[in-house]
Amino acid sequence: MHGPLSDSVGASAAPLPPSEDPCRCPGPASATMSRQTLPDSGCLDLWREQNDRFVRQAKMAQDSGLSLRRQQLAQDALEGLKGLICTLQGIPAAVPVLSLELTVICNFIILKASLAQGFTEDQAQDIQRGLERVLETQEQLGPTLQWGLRELWDSVLRASSCLPELLPAVHHLASLQAALWLSTDHLGDLALLLQALNGSQTGASEDLLLLLKTWNPPSEELDAPLILQDARGLKDVLVTAFAYRQGLQELITGNLPKALRSLHEATSTLCPRSVLVQVYTALGTCLRKMGNPQRALLYLLAALKVGSACGPPLLEASRLYQQLGDTAAELESLELLVEALGVPLNSKAPQLLIEVELLLPPPDPDSPLHCGTQGQAKHLLASRCLQTGRAEDAAEHYLDLLALLLDDSEPRFSPPPCPPGPCMPELFLEAAAALIQAGRAQDALTICEELLGRTSSLLPKMSQLWEDARKGTKELPQCPLWVSATHLLQGQAWVQLRAQKEAVSEFSRCLELLFRVTLEDKEQGASSSCEHGCKSDVVRQQLRSAALISRGLEWVASGQDTKALQDFLLSVQVCPGLSPCT
Repeated sequence: MHGPLSDSVGASAAPLPPSEDPCRCPGPASATMSRQTLPDSGCLDLWREQNDRFVRQAKMAQDSGLSLRRQQLAQDALEGLKGLICTLQGIPAAVPVLSLELTVICNFIILKASLAQGFTEDQAQDIQRGLERVLETQEQLGPTLQWGLRELWDSVLRASSCLPELLPAVHHLASLQAALWLSTDHLGDLALLLQALNGSQTGASEDLLLLLKTWNPPSEELDAPLILQDARGLKDVLVTAFAYRQGLQELITGNLPKALRSLHEATSTLCPRSVLVQVYTALGTCLRKMGNPQRALLYLLAALKVGSACGPPLLEASRLYQQLGDTAAELESLELLVEALGVPLNSKAPQLLIEVELLLPPPDPDSPLHCGTQGQAKHLLASRCLQTGRAEDAAEHYLDLLALLLDDSEPRFSPPPCPPGPCMPELFLEAAAALIQAGRAQDALTICEELLGRTSSLLPKMSQLWEDARKGTKELPQCPLWVSATHLLQGQAWVQLRAQKEAVSEFSRCLELLFRVTLEDKEQGASSSCEHGCKSDVVRQQLRSAALISRGLEWVASGQDTKALQDFLLSVQVCPGLSPCT
């Protein structure tokens, strides 16, 4: 068992700094003290009684409905456990007392991590000190002062194999080490620890999920000190958390069969309802991508029934219905998603235990389970209505979205747009386009005037913005494109209102601004220096072509065919893919 842990290298192999806690005695000194100074059984019973009292107090705090009382009870229990550790580590390490000491350390770590909703460096030091105390009983600590946690674990597991009375407490501490390494993505260290716990030799399976399932922590004695969460319970948490993490990662990278197996494994243990919603949604996503929409829908329905966090399954349901071509069901799912994201979730106090959520990575915007904000969902609904020909619904959704966002927005917009999704000026443009398609030209003009009032003031500053873009300190400014697109939409709105003169005037303004921007672009050389500039060139060409075609059609309507032909020919030169017939 010595090889797998001690021969490995990695970030966690470096020794941890000694704890600065003044109540903890240095290990080597206590190892040299006489074994005859051990406490009598009365002291041991007293310390055990104190541990049990603090554990009961922590459990009482969990059951308390009052948040302030809950916090105070839990904090008092935490301080009590810390003081008890200080007392126990002030005496020589000895096997009869060490089992209780390790149990107290485990209770302290569990309570502290649950209250902080995460692991810190302090917990790593607590684990290290517990391992050092085990080695003190064997008088092995002297040569190991520079060891890291992995080397300490290797020695402790070899030593504890000769001390069966310590095995339950050592495995309990190991379960917390596993939780800490899983939460901090030290998966290589975790695999080596599990191989050692399972008695594996070098070359054994490195499948973490299999190693976790194979691990069989010894049961605690019936008369053992009270514990907040035993090793077997922590093992189930570890299996669920790792299976879900692995399944989600495989889903993102496209390894769907392996993702399906891992996600199914995550449901095989006692999975919290909040996590089960995510697992069922991920299973639905996986099955949809594997071409099994009916089974996917069953999992999404199960996710909606299990918990109150309905956002992820509703978003995935909309994707599934879109794939099936059921537009009505897709839009209904998005409407429900908007409603769900507008309802604040009841903030339930976390358990004073190591829970699955504690070991999961923070939400990732690139995850298929990320459903975003209510505004993002509203935009998705509006844009899908527009894409599917429901212009009137799209217009209403865009107006609602603008009202929602402007409640908390700054009075002015400034480039560049912030991903993900469109920036505010682009939302204004989409809203105006939807209003025009819905036949609400006057409302579209109002939206355009509002946008011009917010962006036109930036145009005089374009020289400085171009200079910043050329130097690479800022992205290529989009303000001219926003203003040009606004004039184009205003022209289309005036066409709908049969105001030909105003329409031609707006199309001409659009073309004039685009021509001016092209000259500045060439002078500054910004667009040729970045990929973003190439995209801007394409948009600029499309806007120019659309404005020329639109103005040409107005010339045709007024009988000015020569001017119309000139605009049509220019549009073909600017963007050959577009024509007056498209």
